Amino acid sequence: MKAEAMHLVQWQARFGSEEACAEALEQQRWPNGFQCPKCGHDHGHWLASRKLYQCARCRHQTSVTAGTLFHSSNVSLVKWFLAIYLMACDKGGISALRLSKQIGVSWITAHRMLRKMRHAMADRDSVYRVGGLVELDDALVGGRRPGGKSGRGAEGKTPILVAVESRGPKVGFIAMETTPSVSAKHIRHFARYRLLPRQTTRTDGLAALRVLGETQQHEGRVTPPQQVDEWLPWVHIAIGNLKAYLRGTFHGVSAKYLQEYLDEFVYRFNRRFWEPELPSRLLNACMDHTPVHLLAEKG
Repeated sequence: MKAEAMHLVQWQARFGSEEACAEALEQQRWPNGFQCPKCGHDHGHWLASRKLYQCARCRHQTSVTAGTLFHSSNVSLVKWFLAIYLMACDKGGISALRLSKQIGVSWITAHRMLRKMRHAMADRDSVYRVGGLVELDDALVGGRRPGGKSGRGAEGKTPILVAVESRGPKVGFIAMETTPSVSAKHIRHFARYRLLPRQTTRTDGLAALRVLGETQQHEGRVTPPQQVDEWLPWVHIAIGNLKAYLRGTFHGVSAKYLQEYLDEFVYRFNRRFWEPELPSRLLNACMDHTPVHLLAEKG
């Protein structure tokens, strides 16, 4: 679905007040008019003093932010909407430090806001599966320890699985996921939730990847290092771009938050052809997203 493309001046003109942001939320939640989230009744009264709707049948009270990503946030909707625009428009991603300075909140608040937006991104992409001719490989992401082992088995690194649609001279959609280990169990899980079934799936000669033959048309090939980019060109480019993105914007990330950064990278990459629409698309994703309570943790 095509979304509206807006530059920053248009965005601020549209969402420059709390009233305008609340109206956008209300339209997204109840496009056909108010509907009680408790009993489903379609008539309610606006309580201006409390900024709540009260159901005419069960008298349940609710706000336009209840049950959304913005619920119970002390940050104004104007700042939330601006943060969404800034995150969507920065092709390299935006750090919590830079966001905190641009919208006038603490680093901790900016960090939590970015985490919530990344969860909304992941939620949006969770309904899609990679298909067609698929290249699949694993990689290690994380800081290098002085004197430590490099490559597979290195300490301090997190394994990830990456799948990329190969469309000849072009690349299609991608999927990335952290994994405890590159084992048959976790590869099956990745294939189930990230790939369409019975797709032609190319991999290197890693033995664990053979389990893909259970659900995919698996083509595994042992290739020497100098030929691997001929067999799996796009997946290695995607991995290289991911690592450059993490180093350039965040200067490395911990294993605890790595999946969230993968979600942001994948969300942005899969919508690269709709870049002017990205702020509106992300705003819709955030307005539709149910909050994740574990984000209430400190830090």
